[in-house]
Amino acid sequence: MSTYQIYELNHAALSPLRAAADMSRLALQNPLNPFGQTPFGRIMTAGFEVFERMTRRYGKPEFGLPTTDVGGVRVGVTEHVVWQRPFCRLIHFERMTTRRDPKLLIVAPMSGHYATLLRGTVEAMLPRHDVYITDWIDARMVPLSEGVFDLDDYIDYVISMLHFLGGDTHVVAVCQPAVPVIAAAAVMEAADDPYAPRSMTLMGGPIDTRINPTAVNKMAEGRDLDWFRRNVIMQVPFPHAGFMRNVYPGFLQLSGFMSMNLDRHVNAHKEFFSHLVKGDGDSAGKHRDFYDEYLAVMDLTAEFYLQTVDTVFIRHALPKGEMMHRGKPVDLSAIRNVALLTVEGENDDISGVGQTEAAQHLCVNIPEDMRAHYVQPQVGHYGVFNGSRFRSEIAPRISDFVLTHGRPKPPVATGRPHKAEPAPVQPVEAEPAIGGLEAVLLAAPSGAADDLKLISGIGPKLEQTLNALGIFHFWQVAGLSEAQIAELDDRLAFKGRIGRDRWVEQAQRLAKEAVGG
Repeated sequence: MSTYQIYELNHAALSPLRAAADMSRLALQNPLNPFGQTPFGRIMTAGFEVFERMTRRYGKPEFGLPTTDVGGVRVGVTEHVVWQRPFCRLIHFERMTTRRDPKLLIVAPMSGHYATLLRGTVEAMLPRHDVYITDWIDARMVPLSEGVFDLDDYIDYVISMLHFLGGDTHVVAVCQPAVPVIAAAAVMEAADDPYAPRSMTLMGGPIDTRINPTAVNKMAEGRDLDWFRRNVIMQVPFPHAGFMRNVYPGFLQLSGFMSMNLDRHVNAHKEFFSHLVKGDGDSAGKHRDFYDEYLAVMDLTAEFYLQTVDTVFIRHALPKGEMMHRGKPVDLSAIRNVALLTVEGENDDISGVGQTEAAQHLCVNIPEDMRAHYVQPQVGHYGVFNGSRFRSEIAPRISDFVLTHGRPKPPVATGRPHKAEPAPVQPVEAEPAIGGLEAVLLAAPSGAADDLKLISGIGPKLEQTLNALGIFHFWQVAGLSEAQIAELDDRLAFKGRIGRDRWVEQAQRLAKEAVGG
């Protein structure tokens, strides 16, 4: 029997006791129960809550960001899933404002916790940016039939999301994603991809873990890959949707995190018990808020975890110039037109000082006026992307960097031979250099927007997605070329849906009807 199965059995065995404890707590908290207000009653109530919380499985939290401040005005915020693949969703925090701010893609870490761990990051960036965030899916909930997901797939997902978002997008990578994000930028720049990000901000990321190695780095480097495969890779048990998928379980990752500061966590729960007994609701509430997030964990696919450990922590492939993506080298010197900001915490005990800054030395062809580095004093790893110092010191620097590099600059020469440009001739296929689809997109509807839902295959959510992209009218769909259809297909991951549902033909008919033809 695997450790994962034992964990599941233990959780199931404690379910009746957990339910009884919760029921007893509610009974004691009933205002009509005089025993609950006695000193012994308060002790019993506190004990029942601590037991219930320590034995429960924490589900994925909500972002819970209904409003933000834009230019001094409080506006509503709604979440929309605008892009989805088996292992990830892209969430757009749509602000109820007409102001067009730079698009900011926050790539959350796929390291055990949910993307909601970056709630504070999203909240701080919303006032000045159009924010999107990667919402990684718990691997135990992905059926085995959906295939594998490794580090190469992670990089492909980032590139696909950048294609979906179009040009003028900025990327913020928090912790672990620093490596796949900088690799994605290198792959895109090497291919002269017009959708490469305008800038990338790497925060507390393990670019080169040979610099100031932490306990986490030393543990990984001191073992070979087979050790990790034997000791931490397990199969998802029944009845989860990902039954039989090989994963690195979230509860193991959480155990590792907590063991690094075990005394602090034990003392925090002792203080929580004391706050409950004393009736200190504010302090108890802060404890609940923190641990509701901290104890909510997800499984990682085995192939992603093992490839990351091998590439980043054992072989140090990226700084050595040996990292590969789909069989091709990841050449950081290819990055020329993406501005680079690196951020570190002075007391970071997960990614040591200098590990993220290493990107500045590896990306040798980024001009000096397009790079910056900042070390935040007196913060640890989580303080790099959350907390008061992040809000007051780090977030404003990221915003200023993004706004500074928000406009395109003349491309930096690649150093590779270019073909001579021929004299102007009538092109065989009209496809603008920045991508054919851009030619038909609008910043706002021309007059009243058409009801795109009249096109069979387009529902309310898809209409919202198309509007967000810049498609509001039948004539825009009716005039799509084959190249533009392919690009729209790729951005929205339609897999040929436009052609199958005959959108263009439907839109042509509807456009004629709209003008009385």
